[in-house]
Amino acid sequence: MKTSLKLLAALAFAFASLTSARAADIDGKWRAEFESQIGKQIYVFDLKAGADGKLTGKATFERIEQKGEAELKDGKIAKDEVSFAEIVKFQDQEIRVEYKGKLVGDELKLHRKVGDVAEYDIVAKREKLAAK
Repeated sequence: MKTSLKLLAALAFAFASLTSARAADIDGKWRAEFESQIGKQIYVFDLKAGADGKLTGKATFERIEQKGEAELKDGKIAKDEVSFAEIVKFQDQEIRVEYKGKLVGDELKLHRKVGDVAEYDIVAKREKLAAK
């Protein structure tokens, strides 16, 4: 009986560790370049997973001769599933841009929904740290 409990506890710990490690794989910078209705956009997402399934970070962007930065909102991560949002100011209006997708190795495959205006898929690739 004690052996079964120890084995069960060890498996539970291993599973919890694996889940936490899996979520932590998203930490770092991810770069996406894509065409949209307003032209080419370049995004760098700086993401960090929390122990509670919360995903935080910011997005730095370049689009139509505009550069900016936005804090990410409502970020969540569960295993390889991620979701977050940003608020974009465009022509004196605030538009919520929602992202939902999967972490697949060094790619973050996202579906991007720009308010009620547009939807499309983008791929962000992990930026490698430069060797010192």
